[in-house]
Amino acid sequence: MHFLDQAKIFIRSGFGGPGAVSFRREKFIEYGGPDGGDGGKGGDIVFEAVAGLNTLIDFRYTQHFRAPRGTGGAGSNRTGAGGKDLVIKVPVGTQILADDEDRTLLADLTKVGERIVFLKGGDGGRGNASYKTSTNRAPRQHGTGWPGEEAWVWLRLKLLADAGLVGLPNAGKSTFINAVTNARAKVGEYAFTTTRPQLGVVRHKGREFVIADIPGLIEGAAEGAGIGDRFLGHIERCRVLLHLVDANDEDVASSYRVVRDELEAYGAGLADKPVVVALNKIDTLDDELIAALSAELEEASGESVIPISGASGVGVDWALDKLLEAIGPEASAVGADDEGEDAIEWSPV
Repeated sequence: MHFLDQAKIFIRSGFGGPGAVSFRREKFIEYGGPDGGDGGKGGDIVFEAVAGLNTLIDFRYTQHFRAPRGTGGAGSNRTGAGGKDLVIKVPVGTQILADDEDRTLLADLTKVGERIVFLKGGDGGRGNASYKTSTNRAPRQHGTGWPGEEAWVWLRLKLLADAGLVGLPNAGKSTFINAVTNARAKVGEYAFTTTRPQLGVVRHKGREFVIADIPGLIEGAAEGAGIGDRFLGHIERCRVLLHLVDANDEDVASSYRVVRDELEAYGAGLADKPVVVALNKIDTLDDELIAALSAELEEASGESVIPISGASGVGVDWALDKLLEAIGPEASAVGADDEGEDAIEWSPV
């Protein structure tokens, strides 16, 4: 399943159906009078957040959504049927943004089953029976039905996770998430093996929480260097960040500061979130060097440093304990499965 976190779509609610022009024609009844019914209401455009989805890829292939119009009224004062609402299913964490320069936030779906009526369908037109008055007993006018609403909007997905992994490329983030969850993130001996966010569910000490791995940051990511910082939006909702620093880097303090500078440049409160700092890949180092590097990293970060090895599992439980402590008593695993992939077959409608 390809990952896509932004999509532009066109939506239009249904038009109202026209009212009817009709007159009673019954045997032995003189001057039957008008009996044209009203038209039906057009269908609404409804967005619904559903579980088991973590991509907007289907909106790349289906970009136009139009709700059906209401049917026309009929004689005998029969009102036309209303158009069926068009329900667009999106992943939990999807934001609906206006197609303007500022990308104004219009709606934010953060809970499973949350629904919003985004565009209302047009009301049906009046039938000629509703125009009858004491001085106009045989009206022939009718309403044609009110038009629906239409708009181009952007959908932006911000994955819901309790903890987020940050660090330079090759800091061992993918190895870590593979070790603590059933995710199958790609691991390689080259930079940017992770090209899209990855979700996994951690089960630790009888509790569960969701952890998100995003592509590594390099200096200048805020200006577009490397993969850039576009995926940082997926950790905006995280309660805590796990900052992994490669113990094999030439200067671990500098590696830490590069990532922190990019978080501050991005904004959105990322630099103010609680952080757990871990010195990763210690399995190839001796105790004396580990202690020296940890002290250097503690001085740069102002945080206590946890020496770990995602490959061998050393210190991993310690790091998970710290994450649970920062997350709080209630961790949520909403909207994700163990493998970070879609659990169900789906369509946007």
